Amino acid sequence: MASEFGTEAFERQTMNKIAWRLLPLLILSYFVAYLDRVNLGFAGSTMSKDLGFTATVFGSAAGIFFIAYFLFEVPSNLALERFGARRWIARIMLSWGVLSAAQAWVAGATSLNVMRFLLGAAEAGFFPGIIYYLTLWFPTRYRARIVGWFMVAVPVSTMIGSPISGFILNADGLGGMRGWQWLFIMEGVPAILLTFFILVYLPDRPQDARWLGDDERRWLQGKLDAERRQRESAHRMSWRQSLLNWRVLAMALIYMGIVVPLYGLSFFLPQIIEGFGGLNHVQVGFINAIPFLVGAIAMVVWSQWSDRRGERKGFLLVALAAIVIGLVAAAETSAPVPKMAWVTVAAFGIFAALPVFWALPTAILSGVAAAAGIAWINSIGNLGGYIGPTVFGMLRDRMGNDIYAVMFLALLSVVGLVLVLVVGHDDRAELEARASSAA
Repeated sequence: MASEFGTEAFERQTMNKIAWRLLPLLILSYFVAYLDRVNLGFAGSTMSKDLGFTATVFGSAAGIFFIAYFLFEVPSNLALERFGARRWIARIMLSWGVLSAAQAWVAGATSLNVMRFLLGAAEAGFFPGIIYYLTLWFPTRYRARIVGWFMVAVPVSTMIGSPISGFILNADGLGGMRGWQWLFIMEGVPAILLTFFILVYLPDRPQDARWLGDDERRWLQGKLDAERRQRESAHRMSWRQSLLNWRVLAMALIYMGIVVPLYGLSFFLPQIIEGFGGLNHVQVGFINAIPFLVGAIAMVVWSQWSDRRGERKGFLLVALAAIVIGLVAAAETSAPVPKMAWVTVAAFGIFAALPVFWALPTAILSGVAAAAGIAWINSIGNLGGYIGPTVFGMLRDRMGNDIYAVMFLALLSVVGLVLVLVVGHDDRAELEARASSAA
């Protein structure tokens, strides 16, 4: 039985319909994307032995992906806004699936760097494109929890992908190929297949959703338009102005303080666990999955709590503090069990911080400025994906251990924590946007 237009039951019914229609495909797509992005970490040990890579060479190759990401992300998001999410996201998935699989045929440092750069260029715009896309469907009060559900693909991809990758690595010698080559091929194919589901299944905007009733489309568009007008009355800016806005730039650095430890651990944690000794590929995969399981739970629970409280700054500060405490404590111990326990504390902070963070820029940006600003924050912040693995690998080679490398990751989170205190969150703008859309 349909609920009466404009009632709380009607709103809940409409938002549930949208969430169940869009989120499963978006989560699955991001799961595949993130697995393709970080599977280099699982391939790293045997690949480095086969091709003669040092930790410095491997870390640099892992990170160069994000240089291309930085260069192409804003243009990609502007293209998404112009051509529509359906076609542009399908284009991204097809190109990155092909290039991810092609990493199986790299022969040395140069070819790996080239392939990683091309993969970054191909995938640029996917994540910020989806964040922008979600603002076209979900009002402010739902943002943190919806981003949390979408981004749960990050820890889940590692949690599930770790043991799967371990099993694939055991295919060593099959068809005359190494296990790490099969890893790239088998984890690249799903992105190519998902391209066709995106083209058929994903509508660009609410007015294109035939599965919504006329009253549901009218209610949702009215709510989103009211919030957009409120944001623009408080923070109106063009897409070019969003790139130079001091708060946008500060948010990019805060994001870097989350991203640096995320990718530092994603690429090197399997190798740290292997250093405990006496573990096979599958065992390493299961142990590596533990922090990401905790992170997946934290991401969902923390974001929902933040939405219910309407509070962003405090939740983000607690999460950043957990990153710093977890990493510093992990650096100070070499015993396997305590080290993994503290890494898990840091993982809680990383994944709890991510969805709450993305409620900050979407509270002040709208329209084309949102498309550009979100991409700009993500592209600068994701330079941490280059900085983290590169510096981590250099410090690991130079110092002969992980202590200073892990401490470096913690330092960037300290910078992010300080900047949250400086930038804060425009609670007034968010509350007014909620009030205006409810009127």
